Amino acid sequence: MSALSYFLEDEGIATTGISLVREHTEQMQPPRSLWVPFPLGRPLGVPNNAAFQHQVIAAAWQLLEIAKGPVLEDFKTDAPPSAEPEQNWVCPVSFATNELAGNPVRDRVAAEIKGLAPWHALSVEQRGRTSVGASKLDTTEALVLVASALETEDLDVQQFKYASEDLKAYYLEAMASSPGADIDINAWLWQKTALAEMYREIAAMRANSSNATLATLIASGFIPREFA
Repeated sequence: MSALSYFLEDEGIATTGISLVREHTEQMQPPRSLWVPFPLGRPLGVPNNAAFQHQVIAAAWQLLEIAKGPVLEDFKTDAPPSAEPEQNWVCPVSFATNELAGNPVRDRVAAEIKGLAPWHALSVEQRGRTSVGASKLDTTEALVLVASALETEDLDVQQFKYASEDLKAYYLEAMASSPGADIDINAWLWQKTALAEMYREIAAMRANSSNATLATLIASGFIPREFA
């Protein structure tokens, strides 16, 4: 949302937001943001406490009175105790697998890419660089090129390789900047995503391709051995 606020402000729409990860907000520097001292997953404090939640929302809205930022203010009131059992709250990237089940794999990858976009923007902002770009294609174009291997083996294999590496880098960079990223992101990529499913389908279809260059690429680690 910090990245999105820049685009909205450019269109003349004032924005404010709630920050759960102060370090990210300090680096992104959105126009107006209220940092709250609550666990990830609870931006308004605790569930079923409308009065307290309204306090948080009102504090965020009040920042709209500031004409120009960036402004990062602290919400100084701790959340009241919750009536619910305490849990460890995290906010890792996850995908709506049930909603997308049965859709063509390329459509599911496109949905994943869209969901990862804010975290990849944050990654670029934090690092000041990205390893995505070898193919000189945007992510949509890279996906179209890589997915075409499901339909044909008549490919520019070098460009196919660059596009497939770009997509993997996009996923890994995005996940590395997301809350809840204290996981093995390579295992996440190869075990939890539709992108990995698509790559495995391509590998199964093209391992014995008459396009010898493509077959060699598939055999030489297109799917990491530990996740094959």
